[in-house]
Amino acid sequence: MELSELVRYARDKYGIQEQHKWSDFPGFSVLCHPKTGKWAALLMRQWDSETGTQLERCDLKCGRESLPRFRKSFLTQPVRMHGKDWIGIIFDRTTEEKTVFGLFDQAVAAGNQAGFTIVLPERRTVEKGGYHETPLPFAGMNRPKEKEAVPERLREMKRLFEYGSQSASSRAENFYRQALFMQDYEDEVPWTGSFVCYFPTYHDMTTQQLRGYFTWRTHLRRGKFEPISSSAAYVYIYELLNGIGADSAEESLRKMQEFEEGFLESGLGDARMRANLHRWMMEFAVLHGLPREMAQKTADREMLERDTALSVLRTPDRYTDDEVFSALSFFGGKKIASSPVLKVQPERGKHLFCEAWRAALSDRGQQEDAFSRCFGGKVLRRWYPLANTVYYHREKVTDREYVLDECRRFLCSNGAWQMEAYEKPSFDRYRFQGFCHGTDLRLRRYLKTGRYLREAFEDEWAAPYAEAAIEADRKALLEAARPKITIDLSGLDQIRRDASVTRESLLTEEDRREYEEEQRTADLPEQETVSRAPEENTRAASVLNEIQIQILRTLLEAGDVSEILRKNHLMPSLAADAINEALFDEFGDTVLISEDNGLFLVDDYTEDLKEFLGGNSNE
Repeated sequence: MELSELVRYARDKYGIQEQHKWSDFPGFSVLCHPKTGKWAALLMRQWDSETGTQLERCDLKCGRESLPRFRKSFLTQPVRMHGKDWIGIIFDRTTEEKTVFGLFDQAVAAGNQAGFTIVLPERRTVEKGGYHETPLPFAGMNRPKEKEAVPERLREMKRLFEYGSQSASSRAENFYRQALFMQDYEDEVPWTGSFVCYFPTYHDMTTQQLRGYFTWRTHLRRGKFEPISSSAAYVYIYELLNGIGADSAEESLRKMQEFEEGFLESGLGDARMRANLHRWMMEFAVLHGLPREMAQKTADREMLERDTALSVLRTPDRYTDDEVFSALSFFGGKKIASSPVLKVQPERGKHLFCEAWRAALSDRGQQEDAFSRCFGGKVLRRWYPLANTVYYHREKVTDREYVLDECRRFLCSNGAWQMEAYEKPSFDRYRFQGFCHGTDLRLRRYLKTGRYLREAFEDEWAAPYAEAAIEADRKALLEAARPKITIDLSGLDQIRRDASVTRESLLTEEDRREYEEEQRTADLPEQETVSRAPEENTRAASVLNEIQIQILRTLLEAGDVSEILRKNHLMPSLAADAINEALFDEFGDTVLISEDNGLFLVDDYTEDLKEFLGGNSNE
């Protein structure tokens, strides 16, 4: 900050002109109180030949008690002035405008309290009438040449300002009192010039600036958004935060959203205003207990996206692969999203990354799960809603809980707020990136993508989880490769008829004679077999013929049934269908399958078949 900025501030706000009183010392000047004419500040400029720079300092009459209150390096003991009312200020790159301007306001306020009036004693006069008590102007007092035309409403508003405490709460209370008084005021004097101020209020503006602001506000309320200084635009936001110009908290929030659309979306305002506005709107919604959807709609997008990603990574089994991979990419950055694993096999690659993270979270062998090791736990800390605004907390908030999302909530107890959330300082970014890198490394090798990575020390903890995902993928591929057999028993009769026609067409005349002869002789042994079967084999003989029993016994003894099939002119698939249909009432399932032109027993039913057939004898 430069000394000239203080001179400009004194001129624009109080009409104070810099006075050069010493021709022999051109680097010295003073700023006098606008009413008393007494020195409020001694300004000093001195050229430093050694450094080739100009040193700028100021002695300010704002009270020595200000020094311990601020504890700023640029605030010192006075250089030229003496007494407990003076402090010193060094002007350089560390000097803060907000602090210096506030101290100057304090000096002016202290001067107001020190004013007095001289009253002349009453005298007789020969003329009609007499002498009256008359206030006299002080020497050096700067009088405006022409009295500025100030609307009476503005005059009354300025009189509402209470000097004294310079605390943030007193400043906010003054602003609220004046804003409430001016909430319906309109003007028609266009805004001109510039206005730069931290935490601006009406008290920081000149009369001309105030009239320009209220004119701009009048047009804005009618839907016309015009350019204005960012500091002045902040005053309008502060009004809405304090409920000025709105009948409810919901309407205040809606008007802030309209301001964003009409003012900021038009390219007006500074770069930080949008971020500030979104943070304040969310804090405002929480403070006033508005619906969660309204708070989420206005909250900072990055914060919400971070919370959403944390929610997904904390409970990945509840979410799809696309959602989990998006959360991994949010914290893992572009490297994981651009991995060749995704280029070679996008869906499979995503699934493998997600399964590796799910495996890491299911590992119960660690004191902390993978999520806690990477992101820590929720932190509960004090929360100061709207602390960096001019907001008057005029009502005590009742005890409450406000849940913004699964990872962030706010608690109020005895008027003090706390926020519980996952905080960035607790994140172990290197550990999480190690997981992503280690998993990517192994998936590239598994899928043979090329462009392989070199393993690092921080990658090692991801190895067992990546390998678990790979092993599960291998098993899934093997299972998918096995042929799936579906038997529709309802169509078995038609299959038999079709097979019979096919067999008849393939048999030669000689084969047909042999087959008919064998069928005639096969009926009698079957009856004899039934009569000779042991008691426990009665059920089998009642549902199976001799050839079918022979096939099953041979398979139970791990024998080859191909000769039996050939000799009896049976196709494996038809034989399997016939046996399965005959035994369906007994077992309720398929006991025999035809595969690769052979017959195979279903392992789950081998013991039951042995008992059903009455032993392993094939005689």
